[in-house]
Amino acid sequence: MQEENQTSSLLRTVVHDLAFVRGKKLGRKMAEEEAKALSYIPETILKKRKTNEEVALRRKAQLELRKHASKKDKKEYIKKPEEFVKEFRYREVDLVRMRHRLKKKRPELATPKSKLLFIIRIQGTNDMHPAVRKTLYNLRLRKVFGAVFVKVNASVIEKLQRVEPYVTYGYPNLKNVKELIHKKGFGNVAKQRVPLTDNNVIEQALGQHGILCIEDLVHEIANVGPHFKEVAHFLYPFMLNKPQGGLKGIKKVYKDGGESGNREDHINELIDKMN
Repeated sequence: MQEENQTSSLLRTVVHDLAFVRGKKLGRKMAEEEAKALSYIPETILKKRKTNEEVALRRKAQLELRKHASKKDKKEYIKKPEEFVKEFRYREVDLVRMRHRLKKKRPELATPKSKLLFIIRIQGTNDMHPAVRKTLYNLRLRKVFGAVFVKVNASVIEKLQRVEPYVTYGYPNLKNVKELIHKKGFGNVAKQRVPLTDNNVIEQALGQHGILCIEDLVHEIANVGPHFKEVAHFLYPFMLNKPQGGLKGIKKVYKDGGESGNREDHINELIDKMN
């Protein structure tokens, strides 16, 4: 009887072990099948992927060929001596015209309607004499459609006569002074162009002059106050938009139907188009 019980117990142990081993194998097999199922990618997707890779490689090869061909076909342009002579003559003519302008009297600027002027650069540097360019840079007008506020004095009048074909100017009204500073105003902080979105920027730069906020800037510029120079130089030159339809007749002065020179109060119409 005791032997039968031992045999029965042994059989149960063997059966249990076999079941455990089979279960383990079955679990492993199922896991492998699941992994295969997860890693399986349909053939159509593989083909599409391969096609896309081939197309990308072909494109890259074509771009390289085009780049190489364009470099090969590009010839270095060498200016002819006649072109240098022509440019020199144009610049000399520009200098002669500037000297003629300086000899003319400007009664409208000798007795200006306002102490405040707004100057807009409207032409590039083609055919410009270096002396004229230097004056433009001195007015801080380095770019076309750059603009600045200036206080009318003898020095400014002389500079305007030097650069008149390349600029237009006039007397801005309070509305445009305010809108220009609010919409396109940037401050010069450590030679960095900083937007005037925080009054702390203004206070740190001009607080010693009692100018603490953007409204103080507007007031000082519009009224040509005692600290006008400091405020005008704190403001970066304004970059205006090109007027719709462009500017026509920039070689002529405004009073003769052109664009350059003194517009007096009519400068406000142009500011409205460019702001």
